Order: sequence, then C-alpha cells, then structure tokens
Amino acid sequence: MAAVGSGGSPAAAGPGVVSAGMLEPGTTTAAHRRLKYISLAVLVVQNASLILSIRYARTLPGDRFFATTAVVMAEVLKGLTCLLLLFAQKRGNVKHLVLFLHEAVLVQYVDTLKLAVPSLIYTLQNNLQYVAISNLPAATFQVTYQLKILTTALFSVLMLNRSLSRLQWASLLLLFTGVAIVQAQQAGGGSPRPLDQNPGAGLAAVVASCLSSGFAGVYFEKILKGSSGSVWLRNLQLGLFGTALGLVGLWWAEGTAVAHRGFFFGYTPAVWGVVLNQAFGGLLVAVVVKYADNILKGFATSLSIVLSTVASIRLFGFHVDPLFALGAGLVIGAVYLYSLPRGAAKAIASASASTSGPCTHQQPPGQPPPPQLSSHRGDVSTEPFLPKLLTKVKGS
Repeated sequence: MAAVGSGGSPAAAGPGVVSAGMLEPGTTTAAHRRLKYISLAVLVVQNASLILSIRYARTLPGDRFFATTAVVMAEVLKGLTCLLLLFAQKRGNVKHLVLFLHEAVLVQYVDTLKLAVPSLIYTLQNNLQYVAISNLPAATFQVTYQLKILTTALFSVLMLNRSLSRLQWASLLLLFTGVAIVQAQQAGGGSPRPLDQNPGAGLAAVVASCLSSGFAGVYFEKILKGSSGSVWLRNLQLGLFGTALGLVGLWWAEGTAVAHRGFFFGYTPAVWGVVLNQAFGGLLVAVVVKYADNILKGFATSLSIVLSTVASIRLFGFHVDPLFALGAGLVIGAVYLYSLPRGAAKAIASASASTSGPCTHQQPPGQPPPPQLSSHRGDVSTEPFLPKLLTKVKGS
C-alpha cells in the first residue's frame, strides 16, 4: 500500500498490496471506494481505541505503570518497525541499508538535527496525553483534544502564510464554543469522578498538548518542504530522538522510582496494548490516510468522538447530560465544516448569501465562469488546510 512521503509524493507500494496505480481501469473506482471505507474504519478505531485504552489502563486497580516508560517503549518499537521497513525496501541487503542510513542520518546531519525540535515536542505531547487522560473522562478528553485543529490552523496562518475561508474561521469559533461548553459541564460536576482525578490539571495538559501538537505539526511541515525522505526514514529519525529525549524525561520525572521498582513495573496486557497502539497505530494511519480525503478525515474524527462517548458510558459509567451533548455536537459539526473542500465551502457560502438578497452579478448563459484566484498566499493549493500526513504520525 502506498504511503505519502514528506514531500507529498507517493512512496512505492509494498509487495502484495494494491494501490490505485496498479489497478485495472474497470476496477479502479470500486477498489478505491473500498480503500476509502477501510481507511475510515482504521482512522475511527485508532482515534478512539488509543484514548480508551489509555484511560482503561490508567484507571485499573493495583500498581500503576510509569507513563514515561510507556512513551519510551512506543518510540523504541516505532523506530524498530521503521528500520525493518527500510530493510525490506533495500531487499534485505544489510550493506545497502547501512550505507543509506549513514548518508541520510550522519552525512546529512543538518536535516537530521532539524527533527530534534518536533521530536522533543512530540515526546512532551505524548507524556501530556497520559496526564490529561488520567484526569479527564475519555469522552471529555476526545472532545477537548479537537482544539488541536484550532491551534494547527492558527500556526499555519502565522508560520506558513496560509489563509482560511470565512467558513473555516466560523467553524473554528464553533469548535472553541463547543469545547468551552463541555469544559463548563465538566467543571459543574456533570458526572461523578474518582477522588484522585484533577480536572484542572487534565484541562491544562490537554491545552498544552494541543498547542504543542499544532506547533510541531506546522513546524514539521515547514522544515520538510521539498524533502525527498520517505515517511519511514523520517519516523526512524524521529524515533531516535524520541527515545533519547524520552529517556531524559523519564530520568528527570520518575528516575528514582523507576530505578527502585523497575522499568516494566505495573505492566499488564492492557498496558502493552496501549504501547503497541501508540507504536503501530500512528504508522498504520500513515499508510491508510493516503486514501482518506479531508471530508473522510473529518467524518472519522466525528465518529471517533461518538464511539469514545458510547464506550465511556459502557466501560466507565460516563453520564451524558444535555450540556455535554450540546458541546460535543458543536465540535462534531465544526470538525465537519472545517474539513469541507474549498469548493463546497464556497457553495455553502453562496447558498446562504442567496437567501439574504438578490445577486449583484450573474454570469451570462453559455459563458465560462471567470477564473478564481486562490485565497492562499504563496500556496497554489485550493484544498483547506488540515494536518499533513507526517504531522499525524506522532501526535494522535
């Protein structure tokens, strides 16, 4: 299956995997439709299952594992997986792989060092997610975490000189309103919570995680513009930095306790499930996201919110009151509106404008429409901004 590299070009499809370019003309549409549905399912399951599994593992009775060790283990497994994939791309030739890594990692050390900043932020973000999910219900976290769309959009405007449509700005305002309502419900004690949970600390961790996710994603995209490195190479480099920085964070935050009780203290099958989900879930999404357009990604986010809420009711006794339902509904609507292609957004805007008064200009029949200038400054793409493939690999 093909995966999009950092420069936006498809990487070679793996053996035994069907990509759009390998299909017969008569089966292209049907096969691509199936791949879109598969992509939707993978995105929904990965988005919801990671949050639910972390919440479940952190609320189990008994010894609680060290979150910093789980972050390090996920980085190690992710890096090893990318190394094996690169080894497979070199057809099992160890010499070619070593020469390739020497050239890409050591000789081009400037490009490698550029990844230290996003890797540091992603490591911090992964640790903050554990803090947030340990102190907030899974459904509340899932809704609030959509603020990363707002932060990513703002950083893209500031750092990449992108512009957003009016509908996108309105959807971001709607998103913020929905999150504020959900947090007001949480502060009002809408659902009973264990005594060891601190909603204030959870909210602060979510906001910090969203800020770091938005900045790291846009910074990652900016420094990798025009880069020819594959998605697996970039994630291997991120994994190297992530492992080293994760170990530093482990030593600083929980070094004494880990040294006394052991690195794998408190690890259960549920904890290993979390680690494997973090390690392989993002890489799996990196593969299937090629077949998911912006609408599908927005739909997947909305479905994952619904799935997390339903699962939280069943697993954790979460109570959905009207205030939470209103806030979550606003967030789901905002995510969908933000993910609409610019053409669809213009159609919605023109439809709403037509209901408020007569049109001031009509195109004569039979005449082609005048050319439209892109609202992006310095960007010829007319697709609305959403986090790129590589910005999602580490942060979800």
